[in-house]
Amino acid sequence: MFSYRHAFHAGNHADVLKHTTLIALMKYLTQKDTALTVIDTHAGAGLYRLDGDYTETSGEAQEGIFKLVAEGKVPSALVKQARSATKGIAIPASTGAWAPALQDYLDLLRGLNPKFAETGDAAHLKIYPGSPFIEQQFLSGRDKLKLFELHPTDFKSLSGNIEQLGVGRQVAVAREDGFEALKTFLPPPARRAMVLCDPSYEIKSDYARVAVCMADAVKRFATGTYVVWYPIIPRPEAHDLPRKLKTLAVKAGRSWLNATLTVKSSKLTTDADGEVKRPGLPASGIFIINPPHTLKAELQAALPQMVALLGQDRNAGFTLEHGG
Repeated sequence: MFSYRHAFHAGNHADVLKHTTLIALMKYLTQKDTALTVIDTHAGAGLYRLDGDYTETSGEAQEGIFKLVAEGKVPSALVKQARSATKGIAIPASTGAWAPALQDYLDLLRGLNPKFAETGDAAHLKIYPGSPFIEQQFLSGRDKLKLFELHPTDFKSLSGNIEQLGVGRQVAVAREDGFEALKTFLPPPARRAMVLCDPSYEIKSDYARVAVCMADAVKRFATGTYVVWYPIIPRPEAHDLPRKLKTLAVKAGRSWLNATLTVKSSKLTTDADGEVKRPGLPASGIFIINPPHTLKAELQAALPQMVALLGQDRNAGFTLEHGG
């Protein structure tokens, strides 16, 4: 149950999609004067070292955030290649400029890595924020952040990392099952909430638990913004989850948005010795119930650039669907 550690995956292509979207959501939702309650059901450790043993062992950040920042800008040739994946969606006129959502993502990383901000050298990009630190960056004094993490080591790291921020009671950390704990906080006192549900999915039952959890959450508080990240892998449960979430949103009469990023084929391959090679995570998606009206346009601009820079083969591409 506790074998999954996000430190192995910090800064990978799935994090680029998830965290770019999360920043766009937080920027929008914290603009209002009314207090916002943010609930992160599977918070992880909060901060990760990109030069640590876990990240260097997996090498996933090299195909994720490091690939993104290597150029310093969006190469025109790569953006041109991405046009085939856009299906008629407009590319930003200035192909040398980052899409605004990606610019915000990179700015946040620069804020945590002063030497990287100063030099632009990816060798100085060493600290990577998990969702708790991204969420906390945007909170005002009236907002609250509830973090849940069951893994004993990650909970200890998360508690220590949050304590160093000196934010007092604004951020609460608990070693509890986020699926169950969420129920006690909906509806929130000020009737405004965003929930991020991002389990490891190492246990097959996580897929069903996400769907049940979101159905219960929407029933308790229909106007909240609910964000679900999910892997896209050759498993029926993984393909069923976004369909279940779409059905849930439609039946509840709520708007929804589903974005996916594919960087490579999901097919098994063999090496020169005939050994079967698994491709790792080829794609992921993020599903939002009650998304801000601005989010679609932001992702329309950012996703082609992600494909252009993170794509590993001709299967790279994205989808962006919405309704309600």
